[in-house]
Amino acid sequence: MGNVTVLGAGSWGTALAIVLAENGHNTLLWTHRENQANEINEKHTNQQYLPEIMLPSNLFATSNLEEAVAISEIVVVAVPTKAIREVCEKMMTFLTRKVLFVHVSKGIEPDSLMRISEMLEESLSPNVIEDIVVLSGPSHAEEVVLHHPTTITAASSNLHAAEKVQDLFMNQYFRVYTNDDVVGVELGGALKNVIALAAGISDGLDYGDNAKAALITRGLAEITRLGVKMGGNPFTFAGLTGMGDLIVTCTSVHSRNWRAGNLLGKGMKLEQVLDEMGMVVEGVRTTKAAYQLSLKYEVPMPITTALYDILFNSKDPKVAVDELMIRMKKREIDDLH
Repeated sequence: MGNVTVLGAGSWGTALAIVLAENGHNTLLWTHRENQANEINEKHTNQQYLPEIMLPSNLFATSNLEEAVAISEIVVVAVPTKAIREVCEKMMTFLTRKVLFVHVSKGIEPDSLMRISEMLEESLSPNVIEDIVVLSGPSHAEEVVLHHPTTITAASSNLHAAEKVQDLFMNQYFRVYTNDDVVGVELGGALKNVIALAAGISDGLDYGDNAKAALITRGLAEITRLGVKMGGNPFTFAGLTGMGDLIVTCTSVHSRNWRAGNLLGKGMKLEQVLDEMGMVVEGVRTTKAAYQLSLKYEVPMPITTALYDILFNSKDPKVAVDELMIRMKKREIDDLH
């Protein structure tokens, strides 16, 4: 048993806190909303994000960030990408010892084009970082809390740290593999949200299974092209954090990115979609970052470019998809290097 803090009481942060508590760890869940912390402590529920799920009686919450990380050796960062720097800056005002950080968010910061581990390294002092591990893979919170079999990956440049996280989370329904390809794992987890938005748009246009299968397959091709150019292992993109996460995010009604894309395909404007979702849709910010990365590394990413035009240049979704179909002919298998 160890002392673990999960930062972020959304659906995924709460689901992971449940796994940790059920594994016997002393687990504290941090939320910036006091009323949410009170609900978790008093009713053992988190109705906004996981309705009808009873939380373990040994899982507690707090809205005090300093209290949340006071005695923890491991901090799981489960806040949206856009909130990571703010939370890290607050932690730096009181954190004085080294902690193992595990991040589970999936995104890339626009403009800086940093992956989340890079954002953590820049926002936190080296004096407080024992190691950074990425936990990623095909994993809907709604299924994890029902104990449906789920398999993910813990990645770190320090394999010992990845194995420590593997031992922390792994149980009979939650299987964890290890990987040392941090770049590939982070990029796969982030960029699949872009393709999931596109898959949702295709479904919203009623284009059927053929079109979605093509989007998923060609989406994986452009994710892999960029990932390899940035230093990722090509085999990582065929694994859980590449193909696996892409499949589940593009095909499930649990996927908020697919749902957002579906609404866009049905004719709603982006602002309306985000208002209706009521949750962070990481793929929107990541689409901007992915488009910028494609320009920086001179990697062709036609699906990403089409989605960027839909989201940020008000392009009609049907026109964008149709233009993808009439591009110049080419060979299917590209040189990844």
